[in-house]
Amino acid sequence: MNETIDLQDLVMTLPALSAAYRAGTTPEAVIQEVYRRIEVAGDPGIFISLAPRARTQAEARALGALDRERPLWGVPVAIKDNIDVGGLVTTAACPAFAYTAPRDATVVARLRAAGAIVIGKTNLDQFATGLVGMRSPYPLPLNPLDPSIVPGGSSSGSAVAVARGIVALSLGTDTAGSGRVPAALNNIVGLKPTPGALPATGMVPACRTVDTVSVFALTVEDAWTAFSVMAGHHPEDAFSKRLSFPGRLGAPPPAPRIGVPDPASRVFDSAADTAAFDAACALLKDAGARLVEIDLAPFFDLAVRLYEGAWVAERHAALADFMARAPGALHPVTEGIVRKAEAMSASDAFRDLYLLAETRRLLAPVMAPLDLFAVPTIPGFCTRAAVEADPVGPNSRLGTYTNFVNLLGMAGIAVPTGPRGDGRPGSLTLLAPGGQDALAASLARQLMGQGAQTLGATDWPLPMPAAGAPAPDAGPGEIEIAVCGAHMSGLPLNHELISRGARFLRAAETEADYRLYALPGGPPVRPGLVRVARDGGPIGVEVWALPTAEVGGFLAGIPSPLGLGTLHLADGTAPKGFLCEQIATAGAEDVTAFGNWRNVVARAAAE
Repeated sequence: MNETIDLQDLVMTLPALSAAYRAGTTPEAVIQEVYRRIEVAGDPGIFISLAPRARTQAEARALGALDRERPLWGVPVAIKDNIDVGGLVTTAACPAFAYTAPRDATVVARLRAAGAIVIGKTNLDQFATGLVGMRSPYPLPLNPLDPSIVPGGSSSGSAVAVARGIVALSLGTDTAGSGRVPAALNNIVGLKPTPGALPATGMVPACRTVDTVSVFALTVEDAWTAFSVMAGHHPEDAFSKRLSFPGRLGAPPPAPRIGVPDPASRVFDSAADTAAFDAACALLKDAGARLVEIDLAPFFDLAVRLYEGAWVAERHAALADFMARAPGALHPVTEGIVRKAEAMSASDAFRDLYLLAETRRLLAPVMAPLDLFAVPTIPGFCTRAAVEADPVGPNSRLGTYTNFVNLLGMAGIAVPTGPRGDGRPGSLTLLAPGGQDALAASLARQLMGQGAQTLGATDWPLPMPAAGAPAPDAGPGEIEIAVCGAHMSGLPLNHELISRGARFLRAAETEADYRLYALPGGPPVRPGLVRVARDGGPIGVEVWALPTAEVGGFLAGIPSPLGLGTLHLADGTAPKGFLCEQIATAGAEDVTAFGNWRNVVARAAAE
């Protein structure tokens, strides 16, 4: 087929690119359009260096025929300039540090293997030290929504390139919030993985023990696609973790328990910031979430140590040799921060490590009953003038809700929540326990779709899911498990599914030949689902996709008289699920009339 679209109108999302390619558009034409958009933007601060056009065009031609098995076929991407791209210069925003990368960083190599084309290296706060995007010796990128506001950092250029619709995806890094703060300031998605989920080989470290590569995109779905392509253990990275993630997102659980800041630990710059967070919380409630107010003071106390304690020494460890070789080469603000470590001792470092361990112990019972946290991504917007007057204070304030996250090994995703009352973009960050990135992303996708909004700094509308889209089902390497009791979302044993990488698929009902019992014993009282020949009824269940490798461990924890069998659901499916031995119902209360176990629990709570 011949090209049928005007490339100047091309929306930089993966579905739009895929549709254009299916219609006959070529990757060479898309790459040419990318360079045109860079020129139109007229912002020399976005990229530190661009790949030569001859190189990118050759890569585009080398892709060959449209390959739908490569999820990023022909997708233009930008890479933060502290991540190596083979043959291009890596500067970390410090000209004296520059070197030509001998090969791609692991994450870049995996993007390329999936069909992506690297356009260039983006600007950043020098050595990824900052959240404002104004600590670079190169021209500073402009916030495309409002040039008087900082673009956010340290991944400033990567965020602006996506917000302007120049590229579909970009990589940043995140130590203290650099993959989330710029997302909020530019009205885009910032996916910050569990530390160790993405290999860091080929990345210039800031704080190696807590650094992670991050992803910017216009939609949650696009960010997740890029993340799933890059995720996976790498033997050359000592901090790489063996974690398993689904290739596609399921639906969010229907009743997640979400921790939110209590009134005493809310930090906002204005009434508009407060109202925007309240509105985002209302969206969560509308989606069925149960919000639990949490005192964030212990989280904030830990966060201070990222720039005041042992982790400043870790930044110094990464740069000490270079500073000795090239005195005066660092940005003055960056050098001032890093040199604070020279007044610290090894004893100070160990004290902070002990503090971290003790904080994790104290917070464990606070975090355990919750599925997720929801926090403002930033407490408010920050102007360039404010940073010019005080290079440190506004930067620290932007990290209020981000600095503690990597220290606690959590996953996070910043997601736009629609325009605020003052016209600025709203943003909420969902935080999940380490390894549960898909849980946060699935809810973020739902949250982003709840309000009409445009993408980034463009006038492109948020694409809505296709009408009549099929219900999600288990993918390769997964098995569907139907649960009818305490393993349901928001109930006490749901963590046994979540911790094994399960993802929620759908709510359903059994066929009308089951009875539900509250078994004797406890607390807690357990449900028993029994298939009967007559006088049954439909019972509400939740269907989850559980990695096949985790089924054995899950089954081993199921006590008698319960077991896994085959359930017959009203939607015609027959997943595995909990069944109870008939003999165990002697003396049990028949609660079939309640329709599902959640209603039984609600009755007990009311009584």
